[in-house]
Amino acid sequence: MENVLRPLIVLGGSILLTLLVGWLSDLLLRRADERHHTRTPLWGLLRRCRIPVQLVLLSALLRGAYRQTAWRIIQDHAAGIGRALTLVLIGASAWLVVRIASAVVEATYTRYAAATRNADRRRRVRTQVTLIMRIVTAVVAVVATAAMLLTFPDFRAVGTSMLASAGILGIVAGVAAQSTLSNVFAGFQIAFGDMVRIGDTVVVDGEWGTVEEVTLTFLTVRTWDERRITMPVSYFTSKPFENWSRGGAQITGTVYFHLDHAAPVPLMRERLHRLLQESPEWDGRSWSLAVTDTTPSTVVVRAVVTARNADDVWTLRCAVREQLVAWLTEHHPYALPRVATTAAPGRTDGPARLDGVRPDGAERADGPGGADRERPDLGRGPERDRRTEHGPTLERDRVRRARR
Repeated sequence: MENVLRPLIVLGGSILLTLLVGWLSDLLLRRADERHHTRTPLWGLLRRCRIPVQLVLLSALLRGAYRQTAWRIIQDHAAGIGRALTLVLIGASAWLVVRIASAVVEATYTRYAAATRNADRRRRVRTQVTLIMRIVTAVVAVVATAAMLLTFPDFRAVGTSMLASAGILGIVAGVAAQSTLSNVFAGFQIAFGDMVRIGDTVVVDGEWGTVEEVTLTFLTVRTWDERRITMPVSYFTSKPFENWSRGGAQITGTVYFHLDHAAPVPLMRERLHRLLQESPEWDGRSWSLAVTDTTPSTVVVRAVVTARNADDVWTLRCAVREQLVAWLTEHHPYALPRVATTAAPGRTDGPARLDGVRPDGAERADGPGGADRERPDLGRGPERDRRTEHGPTLERDRVRRARR
């Protein structure tokens, strides 16, 4: 009877005590969160630690009392069971430490974000606390792994023998992990040098997007079409890139129009102003429309608009471009660029040559009443050849005969 009751008391008591402690801790944290939720969300975040706490408590109880079960199978494998419970206890403890650190860091950032209205500072602190949390997680994982390995006697002997050659191994590891280490240090530089932050709008390698994730080794940019570009953080410390959110989220955008020289620029300026006043994306800071360049066939008209952020300025630029082109097409179609295939308006003839023939093949008649009268070309027959061969004399004779 004792062989049955003792295992039940050890195992069942450990499980019941674990469940009771977990329930009591969650109850206390819930009441504390209801009482202090407006001031800090820490107590609510600490409720995430319920499962790690129960796992730590259960593994610790079993680790200290598993030999009291007096089961033969446990007695035969006591060393292996004890080592397994120790490994579970170390892993659960590491999990609990990470959860507590995450709750503290997130609660601290939440209180800071609620008290700070500057969006740039919030993004900077968010990037820093994210990297700090990753560093804490990495350190805890390394320490927990080392603690697990030290529970095995064979690894202790290997570790002792490796200490003698630690210098050589350190040099070899440093050379082999040079790129990795450079990315790690670049991650620290980005986090605390305020170069780029989570939520910043950047342009890298011709791609426009928003910084979505920053780690110690890589950075993820989410493009406008929802693609993810993963880049090493060393890229941002060694190459130039555009940060549209640096110094403030507000931004200025431009729209270029290639139009005919007769384009009604003053009317376009008035139309642009009305469009901006009706657009919710315009922040009201500035706007302008001016001719910035000319070519032999067109003029370049530039419209400048401002918006609160990069997303709004993109939408505003597209709307201005679309609506102004539609307005010109409907009310001023002559302002759109076209290829000239006729003579310029206001001139009826081109420059005459010495023989009275214009470059386009027509000729001018001389004499009273015929100074501005044009006649068609005579063609390419023998008469044209004789005219070309004998020069202006034959041409004047032919004109006199035509007059008679």
